[in-house]
Amino acid sequence: MTLTRRDVQDMIAARDLRPSRALGQNFVADPNTVRRIARLADLAPGQRVVEIGAGLGALTVALAETGATVTAVEVDRHLMAVLRAQVEGHGVRVVQADALTLDWAELLDAENDATGASAAGARDAASSWTLVANLPYNVAVPVIMRVLDDAPAVTSMLVMVQREVGERLAAVPGTKAYGAVSVKVAYHATARVVGRVPPAVFVPRPRVESVLVRLSRRDEVAVDPAEVAPDRLFSVVRAGFAHRRKMLRRALADVIDPDAFAAAAIDPEARAEELSIEDWGRLVACGGTRDRG
Repeated sequence: MTLTRRDVQDMIAARDLRPSRALGQNFVADPNTVRRIARLADLAPGQRVVEIGAGLGALTVALAETGATVTAVEVDRHLMAVLRAQVEGHGVRVVQADALTLDWAELLDAENDATGASAAGARDAASSWTLVANLPYNVAVPVIMRVLDDAPAVTSMLVMVQREVGERLAAVPGTKAYGAVSVKVAYHATARVVGRVPPAVFVPRPRVESVLVRLSRRDEVAVDPAEVAPDRLFSVVRAGFAHRRKMLRRALADVIDPDAFAAAAIDPEARAEELSIEDWGRLVACGGTRDRG
């Protein structure tokens, strides 16, 4: 049974818990919201799910109720007892760890080994994972980037983040929210905002609106790493967006050969926010190996 607002408030009071501002703790306290998130995650019985920031377990229980196999990760040791009491009866595996530093391969392979799934077939249905998370503002982007870079077995994500962050994750070229983060997401995945979440469903109530973003990993990254090294690609992308009001020929003067624009069919007077991930890939592939300095 998922937690109501009164349940959450009583648990906090009974155990003298103090939601941490440093950790961005805002606990979901609405059964309809957590069931909606579980539904939007499109889970099936037996599907492997990793939840980041399980908190008091309200969303965790909703995920487990779908029949999914859930691993719940929580960094705050003060929440471990109440989290385990809430979810372990539902067959949930609880792990105390920081999503920014944990070994993703070890975490996911441990569950695969325990259930007999093949660790080698990271992209097949037997061993792929879905990530579901209520992510605080200060770690949302770093966590998502780490998962995209380091956890290929995670083939889909449904994350609840602050609205401005969600808009950046899902932004497309030519929009105000589009930036280097949007390009990095597009390299690995497709992303879109699939819902809004009001402040009223959280304890304590935040001052911002949240959104739900679905990310689906591409079968192959958008730019062939054999042709363009990812480190080189994203160093150029960051350089472009560091001076987003400048034309690219000026913003990238130290990192891209001038002849690359014509070779890549890119207008040198365009701005960074006008280029898709494919455009960036062509530009860098044609841009030589010029380095800043």
